[in-house]
Amino acid sequence: MKFTVATYGTEGDTRPLAALCRGLIDAGHEACILADGATLHSADALGVPSKALSGDIRQALMPGETLGSIVGRRSGAQATAKALAVIANANTAAWMREVKEAAQGSDAIVMSALASFVGLSVAEYLRIPAIGASMIPITPTRAFASPFLRPGAVPGFMHRMSHTFVNGMIWRAFRRATNAARVDVCSLAPRRHNWTDHPILYGVSRTLLPQPADWPSQAMVCGQWAASLDDGARWSPPDALSSFLEAGEPPIYIGFGSMAGFDRERLMSALIEAIGGRRALFYPGWSGIDATRLPANFFVVGQTSHAWLFPRVALVMHHGGAGTTHSATRSGKPSVVVPFAGDQCFWADRLHRLGAAAPAVDGNAPTASAFERAIGFGLLNSTQARARELGEAMRQEDGVRTAVAAIERLAAAGQELRSVGICPVNAHA
Repeated sequence: MKFTVATYGTEGDTRPLAALCRGLIDAGHEACILADGATLHSADALGVPSKALSGDIRQALMPGETLGSIVGRRSGAQATAKALAVIANANTAAWMREVKEAAQGSDAIVMSALASFVGLSVAEYLRIPAIGASMIPITPTRAFASPFLRPGAVPGFMHRMSHTFVNGMIWRAFRRATNAARVDVCSLAPRRHNWTDHPILYGVSRTLLPQPADWPSQAMVCGQWAASLDDGARWSPPDALSSFLEAGEPPIYIGFGSMAGFDRERLMSALIEAIGGRRALFYPGWSGIDATRLPANFFVVGQTSHAWLFPRVALVMHHGGAGTTHSATRSGKPSVVVPFAGDQCFWADRLHRLGAAAPAVDGNAPTASAFERAIGFGLLNSTQARARELGEAMRQEDGVRTAVAAIERLAAAGQELRSVGICPVNAHA
């Protein structure tokens, strides 16, 4: 079968979908991923066919730009939805044309992140199944509130309602541009309401987030989507990195991925004070931090394999993105989480509840004392033991295989529906 996978976001959004494509290809199918061009490194490395979608997510995350404006400001769900909508709405028509062209002859479209409404519309046009794929649990449940809201901000009896409210708010922010593109690109009627009945697969570990008991059958927690459980074995580190790791005790890894727009001076000043003389590995990512100003005990790294590197460090300090959260935990290492926006506080809270991290360090108001407490907690023998326990459990999962089997089943069901004249996207409407 042939699958088109469409996503739009940061590298953390693209990387797991590239791994999922690799799994589909290894199972004998055709798969192509469409995403922002700056995030396709993982697809290239895995030998997954890819096409760049219009837009520039990295520029949008720079200070003063659309997404950069919500980083470092304690932005709520409404501000986040509006910022994301600005990016999507400016590119929706182009994305719909690009996905429509790429998906010709496909048996299903798998869509994620900011490209979700586009993927759903194109699948409707082509009369093929639309399968959601996400690293953020957005299916309404009583088990926890919407991940886009601060943990603890919503009482338990309103958890399910919070998901419906936030999902509806996002749809309203995207609706006008989505409907305009539906009409202009696909000759489809505008939609008044959000999609709610399509299947959605989550590249999330059940160790971190067990499947909620009240989720419908079409929502499934599959496990982390990584290229393979031993992908680190195929990565060779630079000699300088190997030498640094061999020269002393395991260092603290520090990296904030695609985050930019925060107060770099304040964060790094507090962090350097808290690290003191400890050995540290620092990955600048998209932050724009001037690594040349770091103390001598900081070793600066570029792109690395998390699967190779994280088992060799003492703990992982990160922004709380779903991908890094999973990779740190699967490696059996505690985290120090420094969330800035979006669902990052949700993952910080999950790690704290599981005993693998201290309460989060506020990325918008970091202090040396908060970093020191979080680092101290992560270095405790009990925390290290708990992280190893969680990592062992995660390594027993095979999220890619589970998701591939589900996609094959859903695509086959879609073929049966089409054979009797039913559009798979509207089958539950």
